[in-house]
Amino acid sequence: MRETLGTLTRQTIPAEEFEVIVADDGSSDDTKAVVESFYGRLSVKYYLQEDQGFRAGTARNAGARLAQAPVLVFLDTGELPGPGFLQAHLAGHDGGRRRAVVGYSYGYPRKGPVEGLRDALDRMPPEEVLAHYAGDDGFLDIRHDEFVKCGFDLNARVVPWMLFWSMNCSIRAEEFWAVGGFDERFHRWGFEDMELGLRLHRNGLPFQLHRGAWAIEAPHERDWDKNESAAKQNIADLLAQYPEPVMEIGYADLTTYSLWDWEDDYRNLLAYAEGARADDVADELDVVLAKVPENQRIAIIGSGGKLPASAPPSIVMDFDRELLDQATATGGHTAHHSIGIRTPLADQSVDTVVVTSRLAGLWDRWGGDVMAEARRIGRTVLMSGS
Repeated sequence: MRETLGTLTRQTIPAEEFEVIVADDGSSDDTKAVVESFYGRLSVKYYLQEDQGFRAGTARNAGARLAQAPVLVFLDTGELPGPGFLQAHLAGHDGGRRRAVVGYSYGYPRKGPVEGLRDALDRMPPEEVLAHYAGDDGFLDIRHDEFVKCGFDLNARVVPWMLFWSMNCSIRAEEFWAVGGFDERFHRWGFEDMELGLRLHRNGLPFQLHRGAWAIEAPHERDWDKNESAAKQNIADLLAQYPEPVMEIGYADLTTYSLWDWEDDYRNLLAYAEGARADDVADELDVVLAKVPENQRIAIIGSGGKLPASAPPSIVMDFDRELLDQATATGGHTAHHSIGIRTPLADQSVDTVVVTSRLAGLWDRWGGDVMAEARRIGRTVLMSGS
């Protein structure tokens, strides 16, 4: 905290032109005394909330309520910004432009700890440390490869909000509160910032990466196993909150594959869905459903836009929302916008699961996951069109 506040006294913007809110998520150390030591050097307010476990989103919302400025810059303790940090964030909002600004964070462990970083930060100001590590790939932002893939244009991505991290970002207060701020139901580490980014994105807010708004993440102890476990629980909660293919893929990538596959996997799904719009599986479903005994509970994965007249009321899923709505407009069916990788259904909740040929083009990537899920939710699994 002392280091972070110290870097804020070195901004190119005069200290009297910005305010600092320290929102403390229930610490029991000398944070308050450290903050008080900056009275007179910064316009700083301190807010302490009771320790009830991890409630970073709640603390950030409380801090935002105390802020009077029109632009909110979120910065984690331990992030050490360069002198032009605030100026760069403000530039991203010039002219009242609607956007969320994503800052660049060096030093976050990318390929293991950055050798000598702690010593360098003890000896040099952030801008000299930045120059010292020029050309060191391990010092780059952990998201750097994702930034490169989109040419540093976050709006070229289909999942831009997965790179919206609260350790270094900014947004106009009116935009922040228009979507309700951080979701205070997050009581574990991870994804509360991405979920905010998702709501901002769906509210029409573009994202801008501003490399001038940089900070260096000071080394500190992390419980990676605990954080990973918490993140997996949170992504499961997010999938329950947003039961749709984009979150289904995020769930699968984080829990089984790699979070960094999320963008490419969802982009590939969107492209495949567009090409598969004309795929009609009603005839193959008619054939396979004739083999299912009467009065069974049935789930269909990959319905397309039309079900056969013979289909009894069923749980129907498809990755194309529009086609799913067409298929379930009549017939008493229950619709779920889902690929079938991870569905909202309980274990063994249906008698028969039918997986159609609409998933054929997804099979190399997701076939194993779809089959595992089909076996989880159903007692019998049938493949139609095969």
